[in-house]
Amino acid sequence: MRTFAIAVSVAALALSLVGPASADPIIIKFSHVVATDTPKGKGAEKFKELAEKYTGGKVKVEVYPNSTLYKDKEELEALQLGSVQMLAPSNSKFGPLGIREFEVFDLPYILPDLKTLRKVTEGPLGAKLLKLLDAKGITGLAYWDNGFKQMSANKKLVTPADYQGVKFRIQSSRVLQAQFKALSSLPQVMAFSEVYQALQTGVVDGQENTWSNIYTQKMHEVQKYITETNHGYIGYVVIVNKKFWDDLPADIRDQLSKAMKEATAFSNAQSQKENDDALAEIKKSGKSEIIKLTPEQDEAMRKAMEPVYKDAASRVGQSLIDEFQKEAKSTTN
Repeated sequence: MRTFAIAVSVAALALSLVGPASADPIIIKFSHVVATDTPKGKGAEKFKELAEKYTGGKVKVEVYPNSTLYKDKEELEALQLGSVQMLAPSNSKFGPLGIREFEVFDLPYILPDLKTLRKVTEGPLGAKLLKLLDAKGITGLAYWDNGFKQMSANKKLVTPADYQGVKFRIQSSRVLQAQFKALSSLPQVMAFSEVYQALQTGVVDGQENTWSNIYTQKMHEVQKYITETNHGYIGYVVIVNKKFWDDLPADIRDQLSKAMKEATAFSNAQSQKENDDALAEIKKSGKSEIIKLTPEQDEAMRKAMEPVYKDAASRVGQSLIDEFQKEAKSTTN
């Protein structure tokens, strides 16, 4: 009996010296639909690195790129159910949830430059939009860039008349459908992964995308002309399951917010660099002729797309469009 008591005492002493067993880490599953070597993919990996570092390993982030965990259309439902904790969908993905306001980011020329974009996404207007997600069990954390879009086709696109009858690939968006209809083009919704082959085989004649997307997907090899329009923006909203986020210990949530802020700055800087590098590589390849519009040609394009704003106002709200335009005006003045 005495031997047993001594053994228990020794075990208790050892436990007091080493402390209790470490708690299991909090798992964050971060799912996204693009490759690891894209700005968004690199941003997710940077968040993982910083989150695990700042929490001292109390949080483990599992990143699932290329839709390996959930398909594009399944992601939001999985997040709401808590099956995945974090996503970075494009701005226009919230329509099926009844939140149409994010479609404002798809409007042509609504964000004329990077300075205006930052003023929106890092200011009260961007925060107000993120707050709309709360009612759907989602917390918006940050905005990540892909960049500004250019037009490409196998014919020169200089005036609005040049777009007539051209079959354009678009991502699913009522704003983008209205945009190309305003130009008398034929918009066709198509998955991003299918665009190169569709351009190569003539299923579609043209597309709109950022420089980095055009280059990495080799679209410039199957498009004779790219018009530098910077007419639209592609971006993402980093979101997290609201209940999961709210239930985190306050100190952990603070460290994750810090990690997200730094990962956002990293991802957005990476996006700008990769677009600049891609433009340089496309020019160097000589496979596409890059067309720059004159101020008069640019103004004609803007005027041709004005009806898109009226079409979108009934869904996103005229007041929200006015707020975006006010920010753009105050930035450029």
